[in-house]
Amino acid sequence: MTPYRGDSGFVRWSYFLSRPTWWRLQAIALLLLLPIGASPARAMKDSASAASTAHVYLLRGVLNIFSLGLDDIAAQLRAQGIPVTVANFASWSSLADEAAAGYKSGRIKTIILVGHSSGATALPDMVARLDQLGAPVKLAIGLDSVFRTKLSGRVGRYINFYIANGNGEPVATTGQFQGKLENINVQNVPGVGHMSIEKNQIMQRKVISEIDAVVFGRSVPALGAKKPRHPEAASAVTHGTAR
Repeated sequence: MTPYRGDSGFVRWSYFLSRPTWWRLQAIALLLLLPIGASPARAMKDSASAASTAHVYLLRGVLNIFSLGLDDIAAQLRAQGIPVTVANFASWSSLADEAAAGYKSGRIKTIILVGHSSGATALPDMVARLDQLGAPVKLAIGLDSVFRTKLSGRVGRYINFYIANGNGEPVATTGQFQGKLENINVQNVPGVGHMSIEKNQIMQRKVISEIDAVVFGRSVPALGAKKPRHPEAASAVTHGTAR
């Protein structure tokens, strides 16, 4: 069958619409560059690749003995194939150099930072250092920073969970900051305190779900895998003070 051409020389759409339905669907999918019949094996391979090229740096607080909940978070991330480094906050500068080198080599494509207490206080410095080195941070999560700090440089998203009626402080920005900052007061989350925020299962699930959203493109549940017993916990974690 020869397609009918008008004066303009273009094939009339009526020809295409007269073809069998499956043929039309294939043509439309090709035009829109949409894959037909995506392979689950390919999706798993892509997920594994995304995990292996990410790296999460977890910074402990003072003396390495008050942030042991970060070890639990690290174990859960490693179980998903995500490389993790756990270190004391005092190592933030050398870790930034290490992360930047990995980023420039292509070994690391997604840099994520998590810090507790003094580790959270050091995060803005690490973000700024990585930006200076040409390795922007995709996500940074602070858990109850103990000093008021200011952000500069580039970061995709910076989440500062702090306990307003305790030692925690909000994070501010400078004129050189580029990204999104959220200060979230979690004082109403059951069982959360300065020394327990990184051990609290609600907060651990929240941290991991935020990381998974960046690495795997998953949606972020309000409070991780489980629903909290107290409605105020959901409000505290998901709708806290954001600036």
